[in-house]
Amino acid sequence: MARKEKRASNHSLEQNRPPSLLEKWADFVKLSHTVFALPFAMAATVLAARAAHARLPEAEQAARVALERGWPGWKLFGLILIAMVTARTCAMAFNRIVDRKFDAANPRTRNRHLPAGTISLASAWTLCILSGALFVGSTYAIDMVREVNQGRLICLMLSPVTLLFILGYSLTKRFTDFTHIVLGIALAISPVGAWLAVNGALDFGGPLKYSAVIPGLLALIVVLWLIGFDIIYAIQDFEFDRAHKLHSIVVRWGPNNSLNASLLVHIVMVILLVAFGLLAGFKMAYWIGMVVITACLGLEHWIARKRSLDWVQKAFFNLNAIISLVFMAMVVTEVSIVPRFISWRLW
Repeated sequence: MARKEKRASNHSLEQNRPPSLLEKWADFVKLSHTVFALPFAMAATVLAARAAHARLPEAEQAARVALERGWPGWKLFGLILIAMVTARTCAMAFNRIVDRKFDAANPRTRNRHLPAGTISLASAWTLCILSGALFVGSTYAIDMVREVNQGRLICLMLSPVTLLFILGYSLTKRFTDFTHIVLGIALAISPVGAWLAVNGALDFGGPLKYSAVIPGLLALIVVLWLIGFDIIYAIQDFEFDRAHKLHSIVVRWGPNNSLNASLLVHIVMVILLVAFGLLAGFKMAYWIGMVVITACLGLEHWIARKRSLDWVQKAFFNLNAIISLVFMAMVVTEVSIVPRFISWRLW
């Protein structure tokens, strides 16, 4: 009995301890939410490496098996990872900065770091600027390290466009109801950017599964996925946004109509995921993953319609994290594992 009480006491102390400096900053930019965009970028990286291998001269292909299996090399992989994390950190810090007054007024968000005073505005701006600079620097390094079209500064030239979208999203709810679409585009840049990081160009010629049709379709899927779940998330702040004249589809159409729109968008997303699997030439592993993703989307909408708004958090975070991670897992499995062991297809 005394041992149980001691364990309970230690657990209570662990819960009540103040967060470390690293934990505080990770929570400020919601580093854990990188799980939404990053898996799609990693999936696009694997597919881009496979496409790069297919475009090599036949004499070189045999020596580049790792590329065929979706591995672009440690340097390029690391730089893509740095670019993703720094871009998202910059965007999240900027979002917290420009929304700090609304966050302070909203009961749901008033305990965030800037309204609560646990992080200073100057520190937040420093993080935003430094992470933005690191992102731009990483795009230059990607262009220099990439083997295909090496030295072509395509990623560097497009980095300001990326920053425009990922930073500009935070301002859109002040003037447009379709802020979810802008956020979707901002997130959808990641798979296209990963493809450019590996190949240095968007080539639409040749077999479809090796062409830029693949990252383009994946980007559209990400846009639809984001629009659907961001509408669900925005329902939490419906009354607050309407009172403070902030724009969203939920404010414009109301929660019920918005949920119907979200469901329709996700249905189209599932249809495009099927088309994506067919065009990419995937086998059984992809279709097993499709069952999981479809089930998660269905559960997400059931929760949003049948449960209290407290359950929206589970629909938004847990289920969507599973969707992105399952998608990455099934793409990696199809490109890196399945070709070694399985020769048959679903059709």
